[in-house]
Amino acid sequence: QVQLVESGGGSVQPGGSLRLSCAASGSRSMIPVMGWHRQAPGKQRELVATIARGGFTNYADSVKARFTVSRDNNKNTVWLQMDSLEPEDTAVYYCYASLFGTFWGQGTQVTVSS
Repeated sequence: QVQLVESGGGSVQPGGSLRLSCAASGSRSMIPVMGWHRQAPGKQRELVATIARGGFTNYADSVKARFTVSRDNNKNTVWLQMDSLEPEDTAVYYCYASLFGTFWGQGTQVTVSS
């Protein structure tokens, strides 16, 4: 069983930055894929960014060039650097890990508002 603990959410003005962190525990091996989804009020959960253990990344079109996903394979930790935040980025952000199944964090709120 993999446990994921997120941190780093909060409130910021448009154009600001936030950095989310997610640490995985309970896995003795390197997790193949980690990443982030988000869910805004009244909307479905959507993929934000993923990163494989080899470093390959994938981003939603809406966040390309603004968000950067990175990871530490040895620590099974993933980060999401979010720059040039927009009100449309307001959502609960969920970390996930794919290892013989998909595991989710508890979510962290990100609010972008003036």
